[in-house]
Amino acid sequence: MCNMEFLLAVDLGINTGLALFGSDGRLYWFRSKNFGSASRLRRAIPWLLNQEEDITTVIIEGGGPLLKIWDAEFNKRNLTVLRIMADQWRQEIFYQREYRCRKDAKENAKYYATKVIEKLSESGLTSLNENTAEAILIGLYGMKMLNWIDSINKTLR
Repeated sequence: MCNMEFLLAVDLGINTGLALFGSDGRLYWFRSKNFGSASRLRRAIPWLLNQEEDITTVIIEGGGPLLKIWDAEFNKRNLTVLRIMADQWRQEIFYQREYRCRKDAKENAKYYATKVIEKLSESGLTSLNENTAEAILIGLYGMKMLNWIDSINKTLR
């Protein structure tokens, strides 16, 4: 019997989007949290990573000083970390016309994240902001990278 693995998807920022996926292809939860400052984020990261004891992989989108804060905690743990930029997952998920400008990309992220929630989550959609929507799509991209799903298109279209 194989153990379930979990992927934590992170849309990096002071206002952080988070989504947890299982190796069974399900979306378990999604949320965002506005930490207000880098120091509050630094203190919260260990708690975030302890949300599920079986997190084996983190996929994180973004860079700069906030990524260094996350990296400091990653270095203390036995986690696989996939660092990506927005253009990587957007090219895989969106049609080119859907992310030409930032506003379109954000709106389309909400649209596609809603489809992911409908197909992969047992919990219904309550509210969805841009950060949470992007975390969901980052996680979908990560599941494809890990071969937990065969096709992104089967989920979205």
